[in-house]
Amino acid sequence: MIGVDGSLALCGVRVLDFSRVLAGPWASQLLGDLGAEVIKIEKPGTGDDTRHWGPPWLSGKDCDAERESAYFLSANRNKKSVTLDISKPEGQQIARELAAQSDVLIENFKVGGLAKFGLDYESLRPLNPGLVYCSITGFGQDSPLAQRPGYDFMLQGMSGMMSITGSPDAADGGGPQKVGVALVDVLTGLYTAVGVLAGLQQRSKCGQGQYIDIALFDCAVACLANQALNYLTTASPPQRLGNAHPNIVPYQVFATSDGHIILAIGNDSQFHRFCSVVGRGDVSVDKRFSTNAQRVTHRDVLVELLGDILRQRSTDEWLSVLETAAIPCAPINSIEQAFAEPHAVARGLAMQLPHALGIDAPSVRNPLRMPGVRSRSSTAPPLLGQNTREVLTEMLGKSDDDLAALRLSSVI
Repeated sequence: MIGVDGSLALCGVRVLDFSRVLAGPWASQLLGDLGAEVIKIEKPGTGDDTRHWGPPWLSGKDCDAERESAYFLSANRNKKSVTLDISKPEGQQIARELAAQSDVLIENFKVGGLAKFGLDYESLRPLNPGLVYCSITGFGQDSPLAQRPGYDFMLQGMSGMMSITGSPDAADGGGPQKVGVALVDVLTGLYTAVGVLAGLQQRSKCGQGQYIDIALFDCAVACLANQALNYLTTASPPQRLGNAHPNIVPYQVFATSDGHIILAIGNDSQFHRFCSVVGRGDVSVDKRFSTNAQRVTHRDVLVELLGDILRQRSTDEWLSVLETAAIPCAPINSIEQAFAEPHAVARGLAMQLPHALGIDAPSVRNPLRMPGVRSRSSTAPPLLGQNTREVLTEMLGKSDDDLAALRLSSVI
């Protein structure tokens, strides 16, 4: 079943995916894009929770009742769906047989959730010593909070991410805000994929598999980046600054005469050039603003001054003037406008994949581009159980009678 296309970086790698929702599926989708064979194990009848997280829906060609949620489509490209009830002994045995022939297993059950089915790492390792087994949970395997459920929104709050997102309390509309996408899940998915690749590399050197313990909380805190170090360096928790940057000024949104513009000035030379372009060379030589450190100290005064300047022209006028002078700036696009950007069109970021519903399913191209290595984006997310027969017959040698018996007992 595993292909031999050498232009796919992970050709020959098989991933058994017991994960649901976003973090795990995001990781396995990335591995699938890179050429791994991903077998998604789903509960018969219902499947991944996100299949039902709509509207919006992608409806079938002949029947609106045949549909998939846009949410599910976002994270399950390049996978095969196998329905399997692992609460039943027959399902557990099939799962063990699949794991014995896989390179990677990804799961996001609660801590200990798969152990009762004999599908935890310690149970599977004797069957497949080379298995790279990754467990994704909210708080890890050995945390005092290990038994708590972990959802992206919760972790954005608990990690401190929301404490630095949004406008200050005193501002209009002030207060903590979550990021507009489930960013902790996405970041955890990326860390998971990196961990899996590291596990496979280690196996290639020593011949042994690896157990990977990934916690959403840990990933969220790790991605606080400079904000985490701002706190650890000073013991003073960073505060919400809206669209402003804690360490660079001016680096925020400004109102124009007809909308808004992002000004992202990252060094002193850019600031001096900006002042010259807007006809305020006097500002760049003012001791309060001549260096970034001084600009941060006198942030409020400078931001008010620049606000008065930028409100004098339209967004498009400023973009033309500032881009010509190589001053970092940008509009604030809607998602519709983002996909219409010349860059997005030229790079083919939006694409269509033939779906089993009889129509094309929209998708977003994998951003990894490596000369000589092809990123596979050819298979739309599968219908529930679409590949059960294929996988169980080709991998495990199940006959038609075997499959009929398994369906009769609701194992598949």
